[in-house]
Amino acid sequence: MTSKQEIVETSLRQFLQHGIRKMTLKELVLPLGISTKTVYRFFDDKEQLLKECLLLHYKRNFAILDKLEESTSNPVVKIYTIWQKALEADFGTNKIFYHDLNHYYPHLQDAVIARQAKKITSVITGILQKGIDQGYFRKNLRPEIVLKTMSLIYNLITRTHEFRHFNPSPEMLAFHTTETYLRGICTTKGLFELELIYHKKK
Repeated sequence: MTSKQEIVETSLRQFLQHGIRKMTLKELVLPLGISTKTVYRFFDDKEQLLKECLLLHYKRNFAILDKLEESTSNPVVKIYTIWQKALEADFGTNKIFYHDLNHYYPHLQDAVIARQAKKITSVITGILQKGIDQGYFRKNLRPEIVLKTMSLIYNLITRTHEFRHFNPSPEMLAFHTTETYLRGICTTKGLFELELIYHKKK
């Protein structure tokens, strides 16, 4: 008998590959060879199933945050990496999934992220505070305000069409928004670390 977890795992893979909006319940569980009647034993509708898929997806994503926090990289590298991984997810191989999520189901995304908000805030503000203490980021910055600003910039990129008429590539968007802001909070020491990152990317 197919379990609830198998349905969630399979549906998440289908969502990531094909997007969310156009996928039907029948298409989501097609690889399992089961009917939608089985799905309705566990979920009231597609949106409830999607929420369970998002809980699993973000749980895995946030586990990456934990590994990053434990790494020996300096705070500038950590913050840059967090942003880079998020942008790669939104505009990379799963861009249809994230486009649908950001534009048609932001309430579900926010609800799922809110369940991990305390932990995420703690990790990222902790990295920022270490960066301030170690001289990578400018003194007198308040980490919680920096994090809020980062979030607003990110939502502007992913949830609005403000930049669409420029037809920007993901790299151009990052250069004009997230990377420019990161440069702005860095000291000379922090900027040196950023230049090392850019040099390695070439």
